[in-house]
Amino acid sequence: MPLSAFVLALTAAVLHAGWNVLLARARDVLAATTVALGLSVLLFAPLAAATWDVDAAAVPWIAASALLEIVYFVLLTTAYSRSDLSLVYPVARGSAPVLVLAGAAIAGATVGWGQALGVLLVGGGILLVRGVRGNADAKGVVLALAIGAAIAGYTLVDKEGVEHAAVIPYLELVLAPAAVAAVAWHAWSGRLPTVRTEVGWATAGAAVFAFAAYGFVLGALTLASAPAVAAVRETSVLFAVALGAFVLGEPVGRSRASGAVLVVVGVALVALG
Repeated sequence: MPLSAFVLALTAAVLHAGWNVLLARARDVLAATTVALGLSVLLFAPLAAATWDVDAAAVPWIAASALLEIVYFVLLTTAYSRSDLSLVYPVARGSAPVLVLAGAAIAGATVGWGQALGVLLVGGGILLVRGVRGNADAKGVVLALAIGAAIAGYTLVDKEGVEHAAVIPYLELVLAPAAVAAVAWHAWSGRLPTVRTEVGWATAGAAVFAFAAYGFVLGALTLASAPAVAAVRETSVLFAVALGAFVLGEPVGRSRASGAVLVVVGVALVALG
């Protein structure tokens, strides 16, 4: 993996954990996510226009990625409204590289023994994060795994899509439908006042962090393979668990912390394998 791609993916990891924490602490996670989506599209529209370069061949990939983004944000806001970030985030982000690797393998890529071991470690780490006792948050885990599937889907799609478009315009076109859909749903359900109450520095920060994180990932995908980029990006698991404990005050015991570390080791093996 080129150093430039590694730096881009690692920077994306830090930013991604940051915007997830900013949204997870909101009073209304869905409304806050809608604000962040809308602001990110508006703030970066001038830059997208200035760097516009989108081939017609990119359109199917953009449409597929936009649909997966909508699914992703619906699942994410549902999960954060019902479960801890320090549970949802590691399971979702840890399972995504494994699913990306599986998708690449189905497409014909070779899977080495190190990557296979990484998959096992990620699975074990997810079990530790979930908890092995009967009171474990099973619904949170199911939602997190569904989020991981959506992440894997749009990562594989974006790997192909950015071959036909500049990064910023591509990202703008992918996120705009999700932002419009979120605002339209709030308008239809009479919840626009809740959206207005979430406008503030936290959602503005989340907007910038989210767009920048996604942009860095797309940049990394132009330089390295999808499984490698996905694996490095998911080191954000450690940042998210730490922020969940120190910023959100969530109970992060030895099992959850150890599981997060195991997930990171596993995704590192997936990347290096």
